[in-house]
Amino acid sequence: MTMTRTLLPAWSLAQREVVRFLRQRNRVVGALLQPALFWALFGAGFHRGFQVGGGEGDYLKYMFPGTVALVVLFTAIFSTFSIIEDRNAGFLQSVLAAPVTRSGIVLGKIGGGVAIAVFQGLLFLALAPIAGISLSVGSVLAAAGVLVLMAASLTALGIAIAWPMESVQGFHAVMMLFLMPMWLLSGAFFPFTGAAGWLVVVMRANPLSYGVALLHHALGTGEAERAGLPDPVTALAVSAGFAGLMFVIAQFIVGRPGRKD
Repeated sequence: MTMTRTLLPAWSLAQREVVRFLRQRNRVVGALLQPALFWALFGAGFHRGFQVGGGEGDYLKYMFPGTVALVVLFTAIFSTFSIIEDRNAGFLQSVLAAPVTRSGIVLGKIGGGVAIAVFQGLLFLALAPIAGISLSVGSVLAAAGVLVLMAASLTALGIAIAWPMESVQGFHAVMMLFLMPMWLLSGAFFPFTGAAGWLVVVMRANPLSYGVALLHHALGTGEAERAGLPDPVTALAVSAGFAGLMFVIAQFIVGRPGRKD
C-alpha cells in the first residue's frame, strides 16, 4: 500500500519533471551558461588580485566549486517553478485528489529536482581541468554525492516556498532575494579569511557554505584550508542536517490541511 500511494507516484512525478526539463532546452542552456559567464568574467577580473590565506591564489580554481554549487542552486530551485505552473494548469489539483500521499508528492518533486540539478552540475564539472583541477573517478563520485545532498536540500527549500505561492513572478522575486546572497555569502565568491568579523558569522550560519566546502574537499582543490572553509566532517554533518530539516519543513507545508488547491 505504501509503495502504491507513495513510491510509485513519486517515481512518476520525478520522471515527469525530468522529461519536461529536457524538452525545454532554454532551461538547460540558461542554467549552464549564466554560471559559466560568472566564472569566466569574475575569474578574469579578480585573478591577479586574489589572495587567500595570506598569499596569492588561483581565483579560477578557487571559484570553480562555488560555480558548480551555483549551477545546482539555480537548477534545483527553479525546478520547483513547476509547482505553481501545475497548480495554475489544474494538474496539481488532480494529483491532490488522487490516492497519493503528500510524502509521495514531496519525494517526487525532490527526486526530479535532484536528477536535473546533478545532471547539470556534472556537465559543468567536466570543465574542471580548465580551472587546473585534476579529476579522478573517486573525486567525481565524491562530488556527485555532494551534489545530490545539496540538490535535495535546495529543492526541498524551493518546494517549501513555492507551495503557498500563487504566481511564478512572486516566487521568482522571493527566490532571487535569497538566492544570490545565499551564494555570495557561502565562500563561493570570496574566502572566509580576510572577511569582516560579522560577515564571517553570517557565512558560517549559511548552510550553503558547508556544501561549497564539501565540494572543495571532494575535488581536492587545496584551497579549503587556506580559505578558512569548514572541515569535511563538519561540512558533511551540517549539509546532511540541512537536507533533513528542509525535507521535514517541505513535508509539513505540503501536508498542511485546509489549503484550497
